[in-house]
Amino acid sequence: MSVTRVLALLAAAALVVAAPARVGAAGACAAERFSKNRVYAACTDLPTLGASVHWTYDPAASSLSVAFVAAPPSSGGWVAWGLNPTGDGMSGTQALVAAPTGAGSAYGVQTYAIQGTSLGSPGPIAYKTSDLAAEVGADGRVQMFGKLALQNGTGEVNQVWQVGPASGGDIGIHAMAAANMGAKGKLNLVTGATTAVSGGSILRKKNTHGILNAVSWGILLPMGAIVARYLKTFKSADPAWFYLHVACQLIGYAVGVSGWATGIHLGNLSKGITYSLHRNIGIAVFALGTVQIFALFLRPKKDHKLRVYWNVYHHSVGYTIIILGIVNIFKGMSILDVAQKWKTGYIIAIAILGGVSVALEVITWAIVLKRRKTEDKAYNGGASNNNGHLPM
Repeated sequence: MSVTRVLALLAAAALVVAAPARVGAAGACAAERFSKNRVYAACTDLPTLGASVHWTYDPAASSLSVAFVAAPPSSGGWVAWGLNPTGDGMSGTQALVAAPTGAGSAYGVQTYAIQGTSLGSPGPIAYKTSDLAAEVGADGRVQMFGKLALQNGTGEVNQVWQVGPASGGDIGIHAMAAANMGAKGKLNLVTGATTAVSGGSILRKKNTHGILNAVSWGILLPMGAIVARYLKTFKSADPAWFYLHVACQLIGYAVGVSGWATGIHLGNLSKGITYSLHRNIGIAVFALGTVQIFALFLRPKKDHKLRVYWNVYHHSVGYTIIILGIVNIFKGMSILDVAQKWKTGYIIAIAILGGVSVALEVITWAIVLKRRKTEDKAYNGGASNNNGHLPM
């Protein structure tokens, strides 16, 4: 074989090695086209939010040219992509964020070194950046471009991406749906392999917080109120109804305290992200519930002159806790953006409790009226005693 032919074969082999295969060529990302003749050596469709990332990586120079494409949740929203050199979550991410620069539709890109779960203020990040730009594609999706100088030897990176609303140039909080919480994973810049990462412990804690509060304030406490209001009308249920009522309320309160404590912990983990109304209602429910529990130990005897005032207080505070608790459960579901099946399931549970209450209301009033009629006959039309009254 001639020297010329050998050199030609070596040159062809070098070209094959130098030109990486276009990752995800079978996916939608391969059809993406960018302005200003921007072309990237590899791309992959990301597993959530309908996003894709395109890149050209130069290992020798540790240089990464990247394009990120995603649709904001609403017109004029923001998109973000970044690398996390210290972990696989949001905290520590060195992010590029594309958002409208003002009242117009033009987009600009700013860098954020994220600490905790709040975006913070724009500023320098751990990677030197250049050629930052963003624009809206013909399909309405935002295309964000940039070039990052990575550390030497970087091959596999932790990537994080996200989308959210914006108003008047202010970046809003992104949704807490599973797709948003799972928008992270590993990306091999050399082979193009991607690995999804689960939503993480914060999402599990949010789900735990929601379940605990739904069971406690939203189910157990209403059940305890139903027991106290209706079962005491049946003489055969005395005093069993009282112990069942106390058991429901104490267990519900204990579970509710766990849910409340989980919410406080989540607040500490989410500096800068505040759901004021949900938080304030939660604090009010916890405070009223605590006062209600202590009031149990201060309950006057049945014949005490203050018992009637204690009853008014006990019933009004109890119903207030139940109403606020149910309202806050639906607020929490909206924040978490839970699947409709969970909302429907809770609505059905509340409807069942409501149906039971209506049925028992009719039954107990029939018993009370019949008892009053019997007592009136026995006393020749005299005043009936309080034992026949429906408990209020």
